[in-house]
Amino acid sequence: MKLPVIKHLTGFIEENDEDFLVETIETLEALTEVPTLKDEELDVIGELISNMYGALEVHKMIKQGTPKKEALNNFMQRVLGSIDT
Repeated sequence: MKLPVIKHLTGFIEENDEDFLVETIETLEALTEVPTLKDEELDVIGELISNMYGALEVHKMIKQGTPKKEALNNFMQRVLGSIDT
């Protein structure tokens, strides 16, 4: 996951609607079922999906009243904490 990408996607959600990301995630998940995709292509799609789910999580925290910067930092701390364990 990349914080700048999540931050940008969070801004996109704020300007538009989270449904755009949800539908994009569904589309990308459907693409992963293409049998001729290479591992590298699946990795890129997986990274995009992860960043979009991250942006949705950050947006959820912002809707609950957490300031944007704090929500981004809290999310990344959770991600890093789950990697360390």
